[in-house]
Amino acid sequence: MDAKYSRRDVVKLLGTSLVALPVIGCGGGEGTGTDGGSLADAGALDGGPVEGVDAGDAGSVAEDGGTTPDGGVVTGWASGGTASMVDPDSYPNPFTAAASCALYANSTLGPCFTSAPLRRDVSEGYPGLPVRLALQLLDASCAPISGARLEIWHTRNSGLYSEGPTSFCTSGDADAEAHSYFRGSQVSDADGLVAFDTCFPGWYSGRAIHIHFRAYRSDGGAATKVSQLFFPPALIEELFASHVDYAEFGQPDTPNARDSIYSGVGTSGIVEYERMSDGAMLAWKQIRIV
Repeated sequence: MDAKYSRRDVVKLLGTSLVALPVIGCGGGEGTGTDGGSLADAGALDGGPVEGVDAGDAGSVAEDGGTTPDGGVVTGWASGGTASMVDPDSYPNPFTAAASCALYANSTLGPCFTSAPLRRDVSEGYPGLPVRLALQLLDASCAPISGARLEIWHTRNSGLYSEGPTSFCTSGDADAEAHSYFRGSQVSDADGLVAFDTCFPGWYSGRAIHIHFRAYRSDGGAATKVSQLFFPPALIEELFASHVDYAEFGQPDTPNARDSIYSGVGTSGIVEYERMSDGAMLAWKQIRIV
């Protein structure tokens, strides 16, 4: 059996036995998408300097009905990773409305957690639809928390995690084991904001597409929130049907509705998103961590 799919089958078995633990959090509704309403008129989301690969290696911004230079299928989304983001610090600030507190849920840390370096661009130059992931950390009264640390980790477009504590996470892939792609941490600013430049995750058998996160209050100590972010089903279907960096992997075998972790988080765990003028995705979520 192929090593990658052996790992996927094991995760499918594990997923059915995991139990989510309820805590309080902030959540929105379903992601808006590019046709589901626009962002509020706002200033740029100040991201500061962006780490990453040389912009000269940027992927193309595909237009509907066209093709990429290598003849791949296109959808209007950018491809080739974070280097194809033209000016991510000019993206609008999605957190202009008053926070709406809703129940969120803690979920499993998962077997693939490891230390996450402090950095904004977590892609290490790997391909995929570029995503600016903006998160706002809130306290029990839904006021912004400054100085809190947030870690994220997720798979690359092929469905593999980087490094990790065991070969289970990488399927023994030498390239994955030698890198720390799609892992990073940030410290929230005065408005409770953190931002990561990453790529849309891939899938593996038995799990819906997701991004792990772990948050710590500014006073340190144990993590106050461990959970996962999810994406709208229509967006996932679109990308894995036609995006040049994802179509080769086919549709995920586990939608949100059949995912054991999503069942404990629900629609409040789905990020909102919008396509930027350069074809990158701006995705965002408010998270109440205490």
